[in-house]
Amino acid sequence: MSVRGGSMPPPPNPAAYFPAPRITLPVGLDILRTYSGAFICLEILFGALVWILIAATRVPLPLLQGWVMFVSVTACFFSILFLGVFLFSYTHRIAVDWNQMDFLFHAATFVFYFGAFLLQAATTSLHNYRLPSNATTLLSDQNYNISIAASIFAFATTLCYGCSTALALRRWKL
Repeated sequence: MSVRGGSMPPPPNPAAYFPAPRITLPVGLDILRTYSGAFICLEILFGALVWILIAATRVPLPLLQGWVMFVSVTACFFSILFLGVFLFSYTHRIAVDWNQMDFLFHAATFVFYFGAFLLQAATTSLHNYRLPSNATTLLSDQNYNISIAASIFAFATTLCYGCSTALALRRWKL
């Protein structure tokens, strides 16, 4: 009862405020049978390799490679989380437009990973740069080789995120 003695109105219908989630990707293990699921798995694999390879160089340029590490770790974590939402069928419990969410996630991550790839390639290009204080090079030969591999995998990861963005845009808008 309210203060004035009248009865309380019934609670609003949540279905009126939260529309059913819109999704065209399958859930459960079926997502792994799609191109999008395969690209997400490749994003996780290549992103983890970028992370491991940069950590193996002992990060000679923390300003450049620190950002690359941040992007690769964060993107890998969120890709695992995104895949987990589809694998464990949480898409039916969370009322959002999953096609739009898929596009926004992959587009933003593509932009960040493209920047990280460019920074990693710039770091690799400094192999022959000599420090003014002494005659040593910035990257040793071993770090240079590892940095080349990290640049290649950063490019492959960027390509996977780009393909996922294109597929998500096609699902969302068409």
